[in-house]
Amino acid sequence: MCGIAGYYSFDNSISKTELKQMTDAIKHRGPNADGFYIDNQVGLGHRRLSIIDLREVANQPMTSFNNRYVIIFNGEVYNFKELSNQVRVNNDNFYYKTNSDTEVILEAFAKWGVDFVNRLNGMFAIAIYDKIDKHLFVYRDRIGIKPIYYYWDGSNFLFASELKALTSLPQIKSKLTLSQEAINHYLHLGYIPAPHTIYNEIKKFPAGHKLHINKDIFNLEPYWQLEEKVDFDTFNNYSEAKKKLKYLVETSVKYRMISDVPFGTFLSGGIDSSLVSAVAQSNSNIPINTFSLGFKDTTKNESEYAASVAKHIGSKHTEMMVSTKEAQELVSSIPSTYDEPYADASAIPTMLVSRLAKQQVTMTLSGDGGDELFLGYGMYKWAKRFDSNIFKYYQKPAKFLFSKMKPKYKRISLLLDSEDKSELKSHIFSQEQYFFSKKEVKSLLANTSNENYHLEESFNLRRELNAMEDQAFFDLKYYLPDDLLVKVDRASMKYSLETRVPLLDYRIIEFALNLPEKFKFQKNTSKYILKDILYDYVPKSFFDRPKWGFGIPLNNWLRSDLSYLIKEYLNGTIIRKYNVVKYEEVDSLLSRWEKGDDFLFNRIWLLIILHMWLNENIKA
Repeated sequence: MCGIAGYYSFDNSISKTELKQMTDAIKHRGPNADGFYIDNQVGLGHRRLSIIDLREVANQPMTSFNNRYVIIFNGEVYNFKELSNQVRVNNDNFYYKTNSDTEVILEAFAKWGVDFVNRLNGMFAIAIYDKIDKHLFVYRDRIGIKPIYYYWDGSNFLFASELKALTSLPQIKSKLTLSQEAINHYLHLGYIPAPHTIYNEIKKFPAGHKLHINKDIFNLEPYWQLEEKVDFDTFNNYSEAKKKLKYLVETSVKYRMISDVPFGTFLSGGIDSSLVSAVAQSNSNIPINTFSLGFKDTTKNESEYAASVAKHIGSKHTEMMVSTKEAQELVSSIPSTYDEPYADASAIPTMLVSRLAKQQVTMTLSGDGGDELFLGYGMYKWAKRFDSNIFKYYQKPAKFLFSKMKPKYKRISLLLDSEDKSELKSHIFSQEQYFFSKKEVKSLLANTSNENYHLEESFNLRRELNAMEDQAFFDLKYYLPDDLLVKVDRASMKYSLETRVPLLDYRIIEFALNLPEKFKFQKNTSKYILKDILYDYVPKSFFDRPKWGFGIPLNNWLRSDLSYLIKEYLNGTIIRKYNVVKYEEVDSLLSRWEKGDDFLFNRIWLLIILHMWLNENIKA
């Protein structure tokens, strides 16, 4: 796990000094070593967090055995031991200099060429330079676990693990302009979906894509796509499906336990983290480390359930009870940690548990992906309701009725206020998260010149998905890679902690996509098959409770200890200074919230984070 940065400058305008400036900006991603490769117009920089083969010889950039190729690499490839043996076949003069996955990846490219990436099982951002033909190749893993951002103006291509590496260069920073489309998406979704970033001139490198660049070529294309992994038929034998999925989960977790440093798991007490932790412990001869958080000032505290799971599986459990003050101290770091407006408030507990884990380990396993793959979210039930003819008939009168009820029911009327079927998925997501609807965004924006923003919500698949599956597919395309995985990557790497996500092994993704809904949602139970596997390890009675998630009492905080954020960032002076949204609309929103419309708190949080970011990054 590391941080990478590099460039291909056709006008020779980038220097090693500037490359080092980029890697220094992401030092937190790799505090153990740095390294550089410069070759005429190309520069590759690396910051290393040592996880496998801790020796200096395994540092990067690394040069291939034949001295032709140079690699920088962020992430882990878990099947590198199998690949290492395959690389040796018919290669009698070859030998490895390290025990690292980096060297295996590089030699796999040297042996099999640009399509070698299809053989990799892991999370990765890879750049490989051909010193002879002067070609640069860049790859991002299939689902987008590891980040890459890039800037391309036709003369200079620069890329890095985080936005701050690119914006650290004055010649780049001076050219950047705010993306109105990104702001629109952010207000509606709470995050900025790929390929957009907050800047028009910088893009997110798409998941499952590869780039080939030289003086004559700039070819960015997919090598793996979710859409292509949906088959014509589903896997309809439940016992066989459970057996197969259990095998995939077990082998995925075992793969991700390979490490030359201490590791542990995030254990919230929920289904996904409990499954990952239980399987990891079953593969270990000694107690694994598990970590959980509890909040002192909230009734929604899953720490006791995490402790019960830990006791049952026999892990070495560390629990931290967090005070409101400790959590709130991290709020000011959100804009600099995430580099662009990012409104997922669960970033705060994720940072806290990462900081806790780092005190004992350098690598962790997390349970991300289970909800999207196995229909775990409540919003999927709403998608199913919207698809019902009876529901459609009563939608308008129900919307009116709920709008006249108490505040806790009013938000349902906003969820029901959807008439454009082509944008139903984003609407359901937005309103389930308490963000602005598209109608509200249109009214809120100070600049409406680009109000017709749109996410592709209709997917060309071999098999027609039902409403729940379709909503989950939307999340796999956008919410998972551009919100949840961003959250975990930045929060953990802030503390130089590697986090691996076993449930997002591409084999599990491809298998889960072709399980029928009845295996995932049965008897009004979500994640049915995944829970069935978990109960082979941990008693079902441990989980007979509502799903709470990894949240914080944000509404209460905004009314008390965090109220200063409203005064500081949502006052007329700040709002008008940046002129992104209308102050009158913000003032009206605050008035409604103060009078008891509690469900508006996430809209207020969105606006606070947006203006915190603007205040730190934009000169108005």
